[in-house]
Order: sequence, then structure tokens, then C-alpha cells
Amino acid sequence: MRVAIFASGNGTNFEIFADLFEKKELQGELALLFCDHPDAYVVGRAKKHHVTFETFTVKESGGKKKYEEKIAKLLKSYKIDFIILAGYLRVIGASILDNYEGRIVNLHPAYLPEYPGLHSIERAFEDHKKQTGVTVHYIDSGLDSGPIIAQKRIPIFEDDTVESLEARIHACEHQLYPQVVKSILNELTEKGE
Repeated sequence: MRVAIFASGNGTNFEIFADLFEKKELQGELALLFCDHPDAYVVGRAKKHHVTFETFTVKESGGKKKYEEKIAKLLKSYKIDFIILAGYLRVIGASILDNYEGRIVNLHPAYLPEYPGLHSIERAFEDHKKQTGVTVHYIDSGLDSGPIIAQKRIPIFEDDTVESLEARIHACEHQLYPQVVKSILNELTEKGE
């Protein structure tokens, strides 16, 4: 099972997964990091873990369609079987989805279908909600609308700030996401897929 992680920024979830693959606590091989921001901090994390990485932007690819086609070719060349989205802030296009149906997972910092898209934590906080959450789901052609795999509720306290809420959400993500991915990879490996 050859796994690719897609990320766009800091890469804290990437780091957790890289550690788990190194310790052989996850089935398969972390074969690739793809990043759409060449200067993102996650690229340095990939270097530290000796994970092969590729990075290019939509603009340098000549537009979204060519960008997606370039990613699809990249995944084929690395013989990728499964994709983990870890803070990848772009919608996955059809040229990738068609080849990886049921094999792309995403982590979202809200209790979907609440607050799909960007700035979910801030939006829940600003709406004075009593709770928000974390969701792990499969990717489909919609915006954070794919089948839900696992969710956890997180309370929003009266004395919370956006930063304190975000810290609790990230702590939950760092536990839930690896557990879910481990279970999926184990199941796929047992099936021989």
C-alpha cells in the first residue's frame, strides 16, 4: 500500500503520520508528500523525515485543469494507492477522484455538515455555538460532502478564544485522524487491495 499525503501549510498532521509510518504503526509506505505551496513549512518536515516530495502550483501548471492532470500523472508515476489530505486547501478534481474513489480521506475541523469549507473554527466561534467538532470523511466531488467515517464533538466554552478552541480541535484531530486512517489501511491491506 503506497500512500501519498497532500498538504498546503504547516504540516503538523503530516508529521504525525510520518512518525507513525516510520515506526511501522501504519500499514504501507509513505511514498510521497504533495504540496501546492513550494515554500510551505510541511516541505521541511518531509525533508526531515526523508519523505519524497513534489510541489507545484496551479499558476505554474497553466490553470486548474492542467494542475489536476499533472497531479494525476504524478500519482500514477509513484504508484499511489491511497491519499491522505492533511491540511490540503484545494478541492480535488475529477481527474484524481475518478481514479481514487473511496481512497481519499480528509480531516475537517467541524462537525459536518456544519461549517464546510474554509475558516470553520472561526465561523463556529463567531456564531456563538455551544459546540463544534472534528470530522474524518471520504472525498467526493462536493465541498466537504463525502461519506463521513468518524466524528467527535468538541464543546465551545464561554471563556474560549479562537486560539484555545483551535488548540483543542487540533489535539482531537491528532488523535482521531491517525486512528481512522490506521483502521482503513489495515482493512485495505487485509483485503489485499
